[in-house]
Amino acid sequence: MRITSWNVNGLRACERQGFNHWLGELAPDVVCLQEVRAEPEQLSPACANPEGFHAVFNPCKVKKGYSGVATWSREAPQGVSLRLGVPEYDDEGRLIITAHAGVTIYNVYFPNGGRDLARVPFKLAFYETLMADLQTRLARGEGVVVLGDFNTARTELDLANPKANVGTTGFLPEERAVLERLIALGFHDVFREAHPDEKGHYTWWSNRPGVRARNIGWRIDYFLVSPALRGRVTDVRHQPEVLGSDHCPIVLDLDLP
Repeated sequence: MRITSWNVNGLRACERQGFNHWLGELAPDVVCLQEVRAEPEQLSPACANPEGFHAVFNPCKVKKGYSGVATWSREAPQGVSLRLGVPEYDDEGRLIITAHAGVTIYNVYFPNGGRDLARVPFKLAFYETLMADLQTRLARGEGVVVLGDFNTARTELDLANPKANVGTTGFLPEERAVLERLIALGFHDVFREAHPDEKGHYTWWSNRPGVRARNIGWRIDYFLVSPALRGRVTDVRHQPEVLGSDHCPIVLDLDLP
């Protein structure tokens, strides 16, 4: 199973910059998108009803053109959930849970804490609610992949200028601590495990001129893999060369029976 995750920062704009070509080249089995920023009826037919995929959309219900996630899969999901059970989170279109043969995928667009840090408590509470949901699955030994835009860099290796951003949302101590608690439930950050001491692997860059070309970025998009699936990971990688968004796609290959 090839799974890809990409914060497209507006699927309509990303499509104009080559999204469909990228999709055809990669040939994934499951596509998880964050920040779709559109209702399905606002998308082109190729994105609203992608050929060869079963598409599930969860747009934001409280603000047009904001947030929203989508999961496309070659095989129809065996189960779908769009909710954590807390309306203030569910109404923002931040989650799709899909069950497939041997794996449950959490496609998540975690909240941003905001430039003024006003949304940091909301973000931390979202993490806590998600962890409570995941603990039940882990206790049953399920194969789970949590993926998406976590809006948090784990360590100083995960952003180009850590000292300059110690007071910035995405690298606050309390944000990093709650991400570590999520991983400590038993998940594996499989990209970091494959590149334990390497700096320079980023998934998001500011739109300021020259920033991406100089690779001044952050790693805030992850695959977290449960113990039941860790031994089935055959490859995990970033695609920084793929343009169309301020994030790049990330790819996970699993050897499933």
